[in-house]
Amino acid sequence: NLFGIIASVLHLGNIQFEEDSNGHAIITNGTQIKWISKLLGVHLSILQEALTNRKIEARFEEVLSPLNVDLAYYARDAVAKAIYGRMFTWLVNKINGSLANKDDPTRKTVIGLLDIYGFEVFETNSFEQFCINYCNEKLQQLLIEMTLKAEQEEYKLEGIEDEECLRPGEATDLSFLEKLEEKVGHHAHFLTRKLAKQKNRKSIGWVDFRLLHYAGEVTYCAVGFLEKNNDLLYRNLKEVLCKSKNGIVRECFHLSELDSRRRPETVATQFKNSLVSLIEILMSKEPSYIRCIKPNDNKEPDKFDDSLIRHQVKYLGLMEHLRVRRAGFAYRRKYEHFLQRYKSLCPDTWPHWRGSAARGVEKLVKHLGYKPDEYKMGKTKIFIRFPRTLFATEDAFEYRKHMLISRVQAKYKGCLGRREYQKKRQAAIKLEARWRGVLARKEAERRAWAAQTIRKYIRGFINRKQPPNPENEDYVKLTRYTYIMKLRDHLPKTVLDQTWLQPPALLQETSEHLKKLCRRTLVRKYCRSITAERKAQMQQKRVASDIFRGKKEGYADSVPEPFAETRMKEDDLHPKVLQLIRHEKIKYVAPVVKFEQKNFKPRDRLLVLTRVSSYLVEATKIKEKVEYNMIKGLSVSGLSDGILVVHVAEECKHQKGDIILQCEKLFETAIKLCLAASKEDIAIAQGSLIYSLGGGKESSIVFTTAHESRIYKAKSGLLTVPQATDPAGGPYRVCRPLANFRGSNQKHLGDFLQWFLGVEVEVTLRTAEAFCRGPIENVLQWQGRRGGAFLPVLALMREL
Repeated sequence: NLFGIIASVLHLGNIQFEEDSNGHAIITNGTQIKWISKLLGVHLSILQEALTNRKIEARFEEVLSPLNVDLAYYARDAVAKAIYGRMFTWLVNKINGSLANKDDPTRKTVIGLLDIYGFEVFETNSFEQFCINYCNEKLQQLLIEMTLKAEQEEYKLEGIEDEECLRPGEATDLSFLEKLEEKVGHHAHFLTRKLAKQKNRKSIGWVDFRLLHYAGEVTYCAVGFLEKNNDLLYRNLKEVLCKSKNGIVRECFHLSELDSRRRPETVATQFKNSLVSLIEILMSKEPSYIRCIKPNDNKEPDKFDDSLIRHQVKYLGLMEHLRVRRAGFAYRRKYEHFLQRYKSLCPDTWPHWRGSAARGVEKLVKHLGYKPDEYKMGKTKIFIRFPRTLFATEDAFEYRKHMLISRVQAKYKGCLGRREYQKKRQAAIKLEARWRGVLARKEAERRAWAAQTIRKYIRGFINRKQPPNPENEDYVKLTRYTYIMKLRDHLPKTVLDQTWLQPPALLQETSEHLKKLCRRTLVRKYCRSITAERKAQMQQKRVASDIFRGKKEGYADSVPEPFAETRMKEDDLHPKVLQLIRHEKIKYVAPVVKFEQKNFKPRDRLLVLTRVSSYLVEATKIKEKVEYNMIKGLSVSGLSDGILVVHVAEECKHQKGDIILQCEKLFETAIKLCLAASKEDIAIAQGSLIYSLGGGKESSIVFTTAHESRIYKAKSGLLTVPQATDPAGGPYRVCRPLANFRGSNQKHLGDFLQWFLGVEVEVTLRTAEAFCRGPIENVLQWQGRRGGAFLPVLALMREL
């Protein structure tokens, strides 16, 4: 039943209300109320009605008034507090009843424990902290009164003259009612924002008031005081709980309460009455006080938090208690105990005193030099006023104790040391004799084993070429081990490393097996180390090899250079272009030169390959768009030029005729486009390449070899792509315009020609000026270092 009550309180906190169309509170979820009804043993509909309605009694009838959401939450919280509070009181009464002396009812002796922490001071202090701190004030006042009373009684019993003690400020018993400023505004320990001076006014809120307790100032927030104090339980809720089937609930809520029409006591009144009863009990007993100090918040050993300890000492009221005790005599002890502890400090009382304990203590304090105002002699005790007097006595005792103990220890340690030395000396002599014998026997056995081992390996070496037998078994094992250990440090590091350690004759077959295993392992590691990007590049290289190897010049030189994922980043494209193709993922971008079909004028373009189409882009515009399903095929020449022809179907609406491109990275661009368009092969033409002009018309590109590499339109009207060669017959390198060439700068012109021709060039000022004015055939001369001859530079144009 007890656990059921606790569970019902928890379920009450989970009940939520909402407004219906009339503004009345209704329970949102019936699960929690069902559990509460079952745990408390009350009818479900009656409990639900009591939580959402209030019974108002008129003269001759009772009326149910529906509650709004705020009043419903108030009723729910009131029920939870009432159930839990009365259950706690019932439990305390049960425990006290079980501890009562039932064997002898006439005996009134009892030991009680009161556990209380102390003051509570938070950032926001409310009604709960006010009640707790009020209780601490009363208990602190009682503690001081009890301490003073005990001190005076002990002085009187020992015949010591009573002296004035330091008393702390009077504890204030404040009652918190309405109109605090009107009732207690004149009190020195009470302060509000209205009563405060100008310098303290800002530290107190408009709804706060400050009390000066014995432990310090505490500011309380008055918001919620009346609500927490007037925590009433509606009458219809009491009726429901009085009819509960739970035995504990019925004991907590009596039917007699329903007959009383008086207003229940407030929380503050109940707390005050309970505190008065507690103080009456303490005043009738002999209380003893134990102050517990928590050293740290982490429960760690040997760790003391100074700020935490100072806070507890302050708010537990220890300083006031110490001031009371230290105002009189700080230390008191019976004569017998004092003499027994400190008699070693006086020669007259050490080691044995034959007279009375009081006389011995008198001799002892005179020898120690106590002044008359530092101590008093009672009937059975000595009283010491100042702690420093006792501390000096204790320090002298500690020093004397060490001196006496040192003497005893020195004698006893000397005796023990001599005995131990004699035992160790005899044991060492016996141990040395036995150990020498053991070492001699081990050395003889080691020499015999070494001779047998050497003899065994010599026989194995002699019989190493014979089949395995007991004579050469150990030698073969050693040879295998030695070879394996050497091989471990000389294994190939890469797949291309073909070196292998030469094995002995008897390990040839084993070496071959190990070599195969090593090769497989290296190959497996290499294959696993290849990334997805690298794998894709190698697959593209394989496709390029199947198409171009042995068919197109210059392919062998491009094999070592890996294909790039793209030659330009997506961010390098103009935002307008990206906006036009935003729905397609860009896979490859590269700069190309496109030749017009009519006049073969070169145009710089960007070739953009996406998932479904290819684009030719100029700055912010898309010039051509060809979908992959409209590409019939790709064609290149067998020479080392960069011409790529994209054959477009006649049905393509965006393009008329085939597209002629010049690519700097021909093999990479051609393979990327071939794979994107899902084409199986690229046509490689020899001599000439036929392409479509649109409308059923065709034309051809002529590929020739010459001393120049300029692509031009021949007299026949065909596009001619010459393969430039040097005087020795080799082709020149493909040249792009020199970015930093400006005007008739001799140095820039010389650098450009040296880079283009691959030889040193001598440029005069006259030559540079002639180059800027126009074509300079038979004007510019360069000196070749291959034979000293002067050769003309043919047809160098300004755009180069």
